[in-house]
Amino acid sequence: MQVMCRFGFVLFTTLTSLAGQTATAAAQASNLDRFEVSAVKAARPFLVDTIAAIQQGNVARAKEAFDAYDSAWNGIEVYINVRSRALYQILELELQAKISKALDAPRPDMPALLSDAQVMLAKYDEAIDVVAKATPLNPIYDELARLRIVRAHLREVNPALKAGYIAKARKSFEAFNDTWFDIEDFVRAQSLDAYVAIERGMLAIEDALLMTEKPDVEQVIALVSSVMTPYNTIVAEVQRQARAARP
Repeated sequence: MQVMCRFGFVLFTTLTSLAGQTATAAAQASNLDRFEVSAVKAARPFLVDTIAAIQQGNVARAKEAFDAYDSAWNGIEVYINVRSRALYQILELELQAKISKALDAPRPDMPALLSDAQVMLAKYDEAIDVVAKATPLNPIYDELARLRIVRAHLREVNPALKAGYIAKARKSFEAFNDTWFDIEDFVRAQSLDAYVAIERGMLAIEDALLMTEKPDVEQVIALVSSVMTPYNTIVAEVQRQARAARP
């Protein structure tokens, strides 16, 4: 009888442990699959690249990596703003602003720049941890983030054109064009008029930017702006919906 009781206790303990491990693994798998977590993590490598470039003393490469981070951040910052206003302010208004200004200086203070970038990475890791441990937000926030992530590519086009970087402008627009397919049905459901305006504008940009050897920069800038206007209207509306539906 004692042997049976002991066996039963061991079996119960083992099953309990396995159940706990299974639950933990399931929670981790669910977390990995959650769009918010993967989207926020996706911006982190650009900060790592920025730090590596600063350590190498390559300011141009650091600016390029930090610009890429800025585009990625623009897509997912809504999550951080909702999850932790304090972290959002530190990342966006303090550290990002400080690093951007330093990188634009004629002679950046590299040790100070490195220190600030490392602090920013640490704070970003805090943000990832907050997101990973939090319960999911209303799904409309994911739709809002997807819209912003796709839009980030389009936001890169006009600055590149103004700086004379035609190849970069083309690459950014092509990235927008490719990722538009992921969210166009959602946009159409929100507003058929906006969808049609965006589609028509994209075709015009393709002709003026991608199909022309020497694009008319001012014309393309105007076309991009004409697409951005209805797109921003959709983003603003979905953001309103997200705030109204919170959490």
